[in-house]
Amino acid sequence: MTQKYLLSIYQPDGETPPPEVLEPIMANLNALNEEMRAKGAWVFAVGLHPASTATVLRAKDDGVLMTDGPFTEGKEHIGGFTIIQAADLDEALDWGRRLAGVLSPLSIEVRPIAF
Repeated sequence: MTQKYLLSIYQPDGETPPPEVLEPIMANLNALNEEMRAKGAWVFAVGLHPASTATVLRAKDDGVLMTDGPFTEGKEHIGGFTIIQAADLDEALDWGRRLAGVLSPLSIEVRPIAF
């Protein structure tokens, strides 16, 4: 039975890279996603708007406290993620390494999904 894994993409806050930098990265990312699909590993992937667009909700007393911005302050946040299925952690880490190579110098966190 396969396990699902979250591959979180951490990126620095700030401006989007210019097209001459971003376009080759996105082409390589699309190729990797296609390879994952072909091998049955890809479940889905999404990019996220900047962390500054987040709204945080927290239950407090009898209501809900709502604040603008990311949950934590930092210089980088999750910019997107991919959900994969893999036979084991080693296989998931292999896909994570490949994703890190495509998105270098961004960091990729690999974490099993609990059902």
